[in-house]
Amino acid sequence: MKVILRKDIEQLGKVGQMVDVKDGYALNYLIPRGFAYVAVKGNIKAIVEEKKILEKRDLQELKNAQQLASDLEKISVTIPVQVGEEDKIFGTVTSQMIADSLSEKGYEIDKRKIDLDETIKTLGIYTANIKLHPSVNAKIKVWVVRE
Repeated sequence: MKVILRKDIEQLGKVGQMVDVKDGYALNYLIPRGFAYVAVKGNIKAIVEEKKILEKRDLQELKNAQQLASDLEKISVTIPVQVGEEDKIFGTVTSQMIADSLSEKGYEIDKRKIDLDETIKTLGIYTANIKLHPSVNAKIKVWVVRE
């Protein structure tokens, strides 16, 4: 059965691509879940329109991510921690702590998008990468100071 993909499926192809699959796979999995259309003339036009809408939305998301990245590059985050001997902190500074500090400044960033190059176990200045979009990353400075 020929179907037109509505979403990228790793084993099959990209959005808008026409592929040939077994009838059962198409009727029981792809079509009910909204992953594909049956390849008929009307659906080909519909997928072209959907593709245009997706491209516009992706472009808008990219612009928003670039704007947010430029805003985040300008700020730094200060995290006060308890310190023991030789300026070693109790525990580590986590991405959740950084996300909480960013939310206090008005930026809602998911902790899973924050990537620390190294574990933070001492006082100092560190850099954290924030993945805002597959092609846009922002770097912020993290100041770890004595409480």
